This record gives sequence, C-alpha cells and structure tokens, in this order.
Amino acid sequence: MVHQQRSQEWLSQTGDVEDTVTNLVPRLAYFAGVARTEHVTRAAQEMRVPQSTLSRAVARLEDDLGVDLFARRGRTVSLTPAGRTFLASVERALADLERAAEEVRADADPAVGKVAFGFLHTMGAETVPGLIQAFRADHPRIRFSLVQNYGEAMLEGLRRGELDLCLTSPVPDAPDLVARRLDEQKLRLVVPADHRLASRRRIRLSEAAEETFVTLEAGYGLRRITDDLCAQAGFRPRVAFEGEEAETLRGLVAAGLGVALLPPPAFPRPGVAELTVTAPRAVREIGVAWLGGHPDTPPVAAFKKFLLSRRGRLLPH
Repeated sequence: MVHQQRSQEWLSQTGDVEDTVTNLVPRLAYFAGVARTEHVTRAAQEMRVPQSTLSRAVARLEDDLGVDLFARRGRTVSLTPAGRTFLASVERALADLERAAEEVRADADPAVGKVAFGFLHTMGAETVPGLIQAFRADHPRIRFSLVQNYGEAMLEGLRRGELDLCLTSPVPDAPDLVARRLDEQKLRLVVPADHRLASRRRIRLSEAAEETFVTLEAGYGLRRITDDLCAQAGFRPRVAFEGEEAETLRGLVAAGLGVALLPPPAFPRPGVAELTVTAPRAVREIGVAWLGGHPDTPPVAAFKKFLLSRRGRLLPH
C-alpha cells in the first residue's frame, strides 16, 4: 500500500507518462544486475558502481512502479512474482537496446559502415550502379541502403533521418537542406516512331504545342520542369496520361498515346524517336542534397566527398 501511495503521488505530480519512462530507464540495468546475482554487493562489484548507488536506484525503481520487485534478506535478495514479470520485459528491452547500439556503431564504422542513399528512378539503371562501383574501388566494404523515389519524397526522407544523401532534380533550395549542383541532363522530346515529327532530329518545343503529352504525376521534379519548359515555349501541355516512372511514359509514347519530355534512356527503346529540343534550352539539373546541421558518419562523409568530386561528370555527355 505504501508503494502504491507513493506511485500515485509521484504520477499526480508529473502528470506525464513520458516522465515515468524517463525516470525508469536509467535504473533498468541496475535492476537486471541485482536480479541476475540476487546479491546487492556482488552486483555492485560486477557493475563497478557503489553499492549505495545500486541500492538507491533499485529502491527508487520500486517506488516509481509502486510494487516490491525483491524480497530482501540482508544483502541477499530474491525476485518477487512482480519482479520476475518485470525482469522478462526488462531483459528484452536491454537486449533490443544493445542490438540497436551495435547496429549504429556498425553503420558508422569507417570501413564497413552504411550509407542510406536515395536517387531518382531515371538514375537507377546505369548512373547509380556505376557510381557505387567506382566508389567501392577504394571503399570495398561500405554498405548501401538504396532508395529509388521522386524528389519530394526523398527530401522528406532526409528530414526524417531515413536518408543520408540523395541525388535529385531540381536541385532543392530549402533552409534546412544543403544541396550542390553536380551535373545537368538534356531532355528530349520523345514521339512515336510513326509520328509526323519522327523524321526530325531537332525541334523547337513550340512546334509540339498541339500534341497530347504523357507526363509524370504532379509533385515530381520532371513534371515541374516539363510544365516550366512548355510555359517558356508559350503553351500549357494537354496531359492525357500521368505516371510514376519515365520508362513507363516511354512505353506509352511507343503505343502512340502522346509525346513526352524525358531524359535519355539507359538503353534504346524501339517504337519511339527522340528529338533534340533547340528552344527553350531543355535540361534538368541534377544535384546531391543532405540535411543541414547533421554530423556525417565516416562512410557518409566519404561518399559525399566522392559525389562532389564527380561534379560535371556525373552523367554521360
């Protein structure tokens, strides 16, 4: 009853379950050590802490929980039923914490650590594999967690801590992010192979003002670039189909469902003709971005330095 009264008083003072957890966590390892040895003095010696510190921590833990975890006989103790129940969860929690600590230590290891790297779908077939192959010539054991996505989703991944770096377009301009332009990629007007413009090698984008377009969905960087280029050419594109991946759009063009502004394919696609756009200048900038104010682990710092060293030669020209 005394423990229950103390616990109720303590909770009423804090009024916050998170405060309970904050107070419990530092004492869990002490509790587990005493439970393992069933002897306060021996546990203090094994854990290399003063016996008084250990005794106070366990007593406060019992006060916070409002239950007796140990039955005491001098300096020898034994778990109560409540203590046995609590110990099972504590051991699982401590094991999870240790695994998490080992994982983050391993991810930060300069030789074998991990980089969480995001990139656009259009860079997945050729550019990114080539980059990683070149980087691992000097860092053969560094691991990668690779994420293909559209630009805005990757920027949110940076903010949530799910990504360390990302290659994206357009190059973002946001106060919480750091971004560096690395290269630019020409965009082509892709038309069906039997289209009236298919025999042309070059074209002004204004000549496609009456065409039906297939584009990426709103929110994708390439969609914004397409809309901007068409606006510069004096028209708003009539969009018949929207997709999530450039090669799908190329397939729709091959099927005669419209035309598209797309970066060059990794491999030639039958059924389409790809025309150089002479006006306006049809390119997209590719950059690397990361979250500002965040210290890099050695593997991330090494890969970031490598990417920045590829400025102007990230893509084939």
